[in-house]
Amino acid sequence: MKPNTVMVDVGKWPIFTLLSPQEIASIRKACVFGTSANEAIYITHNDEVFVFGLNCSNCLGTGDNQSTIVPKKLEALCGKKINSLSYGSGPHVILSTEDGEVYAWGHNGYSQLGNGTTNQGITPIQVCTNLLIKRVIEVACGSHHSMALSSDGDVYSWGYNNCGQVGSGSTANQPTPRKVSNCLQTKMVVSIACGQTSSMAVIDNGEVYGWGYNGNGQLGLGNNGNQLTPCRVAALHGVCVLQITCGYAHTLALTDEGLLYSWGANTYGQLGTGTKSNQLSPAQIMMEKERVVEIAACHSSHTSAAKTQGGQVYMWGQCRGQSVVLPHLTHFTCTDDVFACFSTPAVMWRLLSVEHEDSLTVAESLKKEFDSPETSDLKFRVDGKYIHVHKAVLKIRCEHFRTMFQSYWNEDMKEVIEIDQFSYPVYRAFLEYLYTDSVDLPPEDAIGLLDLATSYCENRLKKLCQHIIKRGITVENAFSLLSAAVRYDAEDLEEFCFKFCVNHLTEVTQTAAFWQMDGPLLKEFIAKASKCGAFKN
Repeated sequence: MKPNTVMVDVGKWPIFTLLSPQEIASIRKACVFGTSANEAIYITHNDEVFVFGLNCSNCLGTGDNQSTIVPKKLEALCGKKINSLSYGSGPHVILSTEDGEVYAWGHNGYSQLGNGTTNQGITPIQVCTNLLIKRVIEVACGSHHSMALSSDGDVYSWGYNNCGQVGSGSTANQPTPRKVSNCLQTKMVVSIACGQTSSMAVIDNGEVYGWGYNGNGQLGLGNNGNQLTPCRVAALHGVCVLQITCGYAHTLALTDEGLLYSWGANTYGQLGTGTKSNQLSPAQIMMEKERVVEIAACHSSHTSAAKTQGGQVYMWGQCRGQSVVLPHLTHFTCTDDVFACFSTPAVMWRLLSVEHEDSLTVAESLKKEFDSPETSDLKFRVDGKYIHVHKAVLKIRCEHFRTMFQSYWNEDMKEVIEIDQFSYPVYRAFLEYLYTDSVDLPPEDAIGLLDLATSYCENRLKKLCQHIIKRGITVENAFSLLSAAVRYDAEDLEEFCFKFCVNHLTEVTQTAAFWQMDGPLLKEFIAKASKCGAFKN
């Protein structure tokens, strides 16, 4: 699996919620794998490699069989510049580096690690046989077999071979990498993919070849007989295939004209044909849609996805347990999100490249520029401290500022506006709210912000302040908050504070704030509380 280059949030995969924001921000590439999507590997911007998760069959490569929710560094791979990664069902993991080296670890019951043994690989070990003289540019894994594609167009395979998926002409397991020859002998392969027990290859002229298990028609040959050596998908004659990808037992192919073909198993509607009938030969789908530019599937699931030239993302097949038999338009911006949110298990279908800075939303960009001297065109001075803002943002977000700025001619507009009726924490929180739509203040300061919101007629902010005050009310501050609610005409908050004081009457009447309360307000509280029977004892 080659990495993508779109903007994706790895936080959509549940396992990544274990990481801190700082760890998430450090990620440059990542892959979630495993039978329950419980293992993950990621590469940082410094080219350090970390793993965490369940560690089934030593698939984390940490040297032990212990699970870990804290990322562990794989020292052997740090600085190796990983460019392709794939995984099996054991699981076992295969990757290639920019230098063309191949490393493998994890489950090895069928020699899928290519080291000539069936001993589990507890740490990453370089795959050497027949590959040391090659520069590998892509790797792919089936359930228990592995493939590697070299820069000169040769394909090597090894591991489990019960159905001929290694392409050697027999069904004997292959303990070390072996060149797939026969009708590929003189061909230049440019892309490879694996289903659970099948293998596919695309050559430089757009022809497609398949071998291995074919019981559901996943090789696209028009029959369901297994193939021990590569066989050309004749039904695709006349089209030039650019990309091929395999699900558990189905295959998708994308042509240079943006046409999409599917074939193989269809129990869950993963072919997108509108039925659940298997297809032994390629069937064109999404014909009424615009040009397709990317297709996605993964050998551990029955889910399919595609992206069109206009950026629309479709999904079909097994989607969170439902069978979706026709391509369904989603609100996603990339095919990877389909697998994060709807695939079972929620694995990644390819090594993911994460671009953090370039993926800032409008809201994130605004938040980042609040109080930024580099981009601001206006300053407020409060309690001797400056707050840097942007006139345009203030005009768009607040009627008070829109009116204020319109009353100035451009040449009379001050570069610094003095504020003396509100404190620095309160005014800064208000301006930050205009950039972020959120408020982070203790309830005592929220009283001042409530005053400002009332003065500036900011009703939504007023409600936010009331919510903060309600959430932070205590016996010690209850009467102060009640006084503020009355002062700023916040009826809902006043009622809330009043009930709190009544319910905790013994405690609150012993606080200094109670006896320091404004005389008329104290009398009003006692009268109202007496009416409720609060002072009957």
